[in-house]
Amino acid sequence: MSDFSDIHDELSWRGALFEATPDAERVLKTEKISCYNGFDPTSDSLHIGNLLPIMCLARMQRYGHTPIAILGAGTGLIGDPSGRSHERPLLSIQEINSNAEAIREQLANFLDFDSDSNPAKLINNADWLLNINLIEFLRDTGKRFTVNTMLKREAVQGRMERTEGISYAEFSYQMLQAYDFLMLYQREGCTFQSGGSDQLGNILSGIDLIRRIHGSCPDGASIAHGIVFPLITDSKGDKLGKSIGGAPALSAVQFSPYRLYQFFYNTDDEDVIRYLKLFTWLGPKDITPLILAVQNAPGKRQAQTTLAQEVTRIVHGESGLQQAQRVTSAFFKGAFDTLSGEELADVFAGTEAIEIPKSTLENSRISYEELAIKASLASSLSEIRRIVKQRGMYLNSQRIEAPDRAVTTEDLLHGGLIVLRRGKREHRLVRVN
Repeated sequence: MSDFSDIHDELSWRGALFEATPDAERVLKTEKISCYNGFDPTSDSLHIGNLLPIMCLARMQRYGHTPIAILGAGTGLIGDPSGRSHERPLLSIQEINSNAEAIREQLANFLDFDSDSNPAKLINNADWLLNINLIEFLRDTGKRFTVNTMLKREAVQGRMERTEGISYAEFSYQMLQAYDFLMLYQREGCTFQSGGSDQLGNILSGIDLIRRIHGSCPDGASIAHGIVFPLITDSKGDKLGKSIGGAPALSAVQFSPYRLYQFFYNTDDEDVIRYLKLFTWLGPKDITPLILAVQNAPGKRQAQTTLAQEVTRIVHGESGLQQAQRVTSAFFKGAFDTLSGEELADVFAGTEAIEIPKSTLENSRISYEELAIKASLASSLSEIRRIVKQRGMYLNSQRIEAPDRAVTTEDLLHGGLIVLRRGKREHRLVRVN
């Protein structure tokens, strides 16, 4: 049983509605609708920034609406200038189609395409865009756009202020996306488009194109509508994922369940409740106690643990969550010998490792304290000996009892790795070649 009477109320409570066109609220509250969101196949994986629109489509389906996911294999050949300071490299048709197929498989993890009542739909806009006759398109569609209006779009304005400007291809992108909305309205009866806040201009272009061709409701209200989501940033104002060099991919190969779990577990207290509302299925009854937990016992990180568990389960399933929890537990217990070579490499991804030749480990030629110094785990032999005496130095999963203990090839994990640990949190990875 939902905590909300309709999808509009739920999206509002979750902070997922940045803006909506006039009359969109009334329609969402009173009618069953079809809503589409486009996904750009310029990569072979969706990323965490896509999770908000995906969850919106999935939530709509739970309320009986019909979600439509559009694979932009047609528009992807041009490239959306929205939110970009430079023109993106153009991909080949083969690359776009390959990426679209990978994204198709990912979307199937979130949307029910086999529902008896309101199955989700997956449509590729290349089905109509690649067959367009240029002259017919300019006569039937292009004439309904004014350059004056197109120039006012935020994406165009931002690029025109730069030295390199904007190409005619990218300038025309808003017409292609508007045409998508028109095609979906005519073919599927789709009356809603959703997207990020940077897509508002493109959405309005589609609504206006439908109005110019098909008119308005008898009372003058629009027959097409749009909702846009907020740009997801952290409490510092950085775009989600910027601190790690880019938004985490939803692909388990590119960004493992363990890394996704850790990414959300490390969410700041200022952001965690907002992310719980946006990225999980949890409702007010589940989240209210977590708000209190953040306020009264932030050190326990109960809200962050719940967020990490829920998002990892949504993206990678129960098996992915179990893997993430197992690897996390092994890491914090120092049970490195229980991890596979791939998992061990994943845990230390991005960590600077030292490299030593395998011959160094032969014939007991290096001691633990010498290797620890080489790995900068301590500044002096006396410091290492003091910490060993305090029972705070480890080799792989084993506590070091004697600092001069020899390190040999028998200590190698998976034939070429050694983990040195000081206390609970300081680690060094040694690669042996």
